[in-house]
This record gives sequence, C-alpha cells and structure tokens, in this order.
Amino acid sequence: MAIKDHTDIPGPVDENVTPSNTSSNTRRTIFLVIGDAIVFLVFAFIGISSHKEAVDPMKVITTAAPFALGWFIVAPFIGAFSRKKTAEPAKMALYTILAWLPSLVLGMTFRGITVDHKVPPTSFIIITLISNTIFLSIWRVPFAWLTGKKK
Repeated sequence: MAIKDHTDIPGPVDENVTPSNTSSNTRRTIFLVIGDAIVFLVFAFIGISSHKEAVDPMKVITTAAPFALGWFIVAPFIGAFSRKKTAEPAKMALYTILAWLPSLVLGMTFRGITVDHKVPPTSFIIITLISNTIFLSIWRVPFAWLTGKKK
C-alpha cells in the first residue's frame, strides 16, 4: 500500500498539515514540547523543594521524567499537539485536560516502576493531577491565544 498523503499515515497526525504550513506546525509543536517539558521540570522542582529535600538538577530530571514520558506518549494521540484541536484557548484547555488524565495514569505507572515499585499515596496522585493540570493550562492556554491569532 503506497502512502499518498499524510491521511494514510497511522497515528497522531495534525489534520491541517499542508506543504505550505508544515514548517509553521513543526515550530509550533517544538514550542509546545519545550514548554511542556519545562512544566514538568517546574512541577518536580516545586515538589522536591516542598519536601525540604536537596534540589539538584539530576533529581529534578529523574522526578519529572516519568510524568513527562507519560505525557509525550499519550498527548499526541489525544490531540494535545494538533493545531486544529488546540488553536483556540478553550479547546487547548479541554485537550490538555483530556490528555493529562491518561498521561497521569501512565506517568504514575512509570514512577512506580522506576522509583519505589508501589502505588503512590492517593494524596500524591491528587496533587499531581491538580498541579500539572494547572501548570500545563497556565502555559498552554495563553500559547493557544497567542498562536491562534496567527492562523
């Protein structure tokens, strides 16, 4: 089977990709990925600091990694990087939340495998759910507002 255009490619594909806007979509996705990665690092930094633990860059990275990995695996399939689904602030908020919920489950699973081999306390799960929903939205909704105007 020959692939004729991007609609024949399985997986998370941005429905608005054309040769003329591929570069713009790629830049947009790169900015989203960088911003999202920073959000997970900030979450880890705040979490480590709040427990009065020594903060070092490697600890921040290893704390953030399971959640970032869960996000970057799940979010594209939900549409959190699709211009069509995230160009407007309200849609960005919706798809960010829709993507974060299953990403959290995967992130907690990765954390359990790599950190302590058990399910974390419910309070940790709730705090992670709420804080990353807020952190991702604080950054992604204004991003949608700013870049949505440039369609």
